[in-house]
Amino acid sequence: MGVFVFLPLVLPLTAWPVARLAEHHLHPRAATRLLTAVAAVLAVCSTLCLALLVVVGTAQLPGNPLPDAWSDPEVRAAVPYDEIAGRAAVPALLALVAVCGRVLLRHRSVRRRAARALAGLPATPVAVLPDPEPYAYALPAATRRSRGRIVVSRGMLARLGPAERRALFAHERAHLAGRHDRLLLVARLAAAANPFLRPLRTAVTYSAERWADEEAAVRVGSRRVVARAIGRAAPASGGARPAVLPGFAVAGPVPRRVAALLAPPPSPRAWPPAGTAVGLALWGAVVGVTVSALSSANSALTLYAVLKAATPL
Repeated sequence: MGVFVFLPLVLPLTAWPVARLAEHHLHPRAATRLLTAVAAVLAVCSTLCLALLVVVGTAQLPGNPLPDAWSDPEVRAAVPYDEIAGRAAVPALLALVAVCGRVLLRHRSVRRRAARALAGLPATPVAVLPDPEPYAYALPAATRRSRGRIVVSRGMLARLGPAERRALFAHERAHLAGRHDRLLLVARLAAAANPFLRPLRTAVTYSAERWADEEAAVRVGSRRVVARAIGRAAPASGGARPAVLPGFAVAGPVPRRVAALLAPPPSPRAWPPAGTAVGLALWGAVVGVTVSALSSANSALTLYAVLKAATPL
């Protein structure tokens, strides 16, 4: 395997430039999907290589259930610095599993609590809660047969005019139609699997909100109305909205979202020219993803061949 087994662990760094530039130079829909896919592939590759290191490291531990031949010098020679890297990978992989499990449990718990809060209310597409604190969010469908719902408080509706309310509902419908909750979950899991992917998680969160903003602007027919709605709702938005669900005027870069809505609409072009900064950054991320996939595949096949040769029949 050589150094190839370590490359996917650090290649997420190649996606940092595009994570920053995509927010400003790509259409939010394309940026969200692209960055989510890049984060997912890089996270899978780095996790696979970490698992390969764990196999070599576990084989060195006394009393392990693996075949004795897997700790032979021929197998250990496949990994540089096998004693350090192999044993260090064991607690690293355990921590990765724990953090990813926590993300999944929190996501599931928040969705359940949000669904319980709607118990007893009519099964309408929009659920209005009698809460004076202003918030709004999109609650995805629990099953394929059911439909997602928009949850909004009376406090939020009281702050907005009729046109701004239409912008709010259009924004949340865009979240539901685009299944943004799934994209955000993938980005969170990727960041949990590899800390180098945290900038991509932040970029995906912002781009998903911008995607919903643009969809709302098309539905309402006015970018200024959507910007005004976000500007009025943001200062009073509190912590009642579930943190893992996409919502309206969430805490974060609200001024940038408002400024983007007051500017001309983004270009629908999905792939920027190669000579631009974002084009070069995008190609750099593509190269990083490709090298990461090839390195992890090469490492997995090499270790499989080594272990198969070392295992007695």
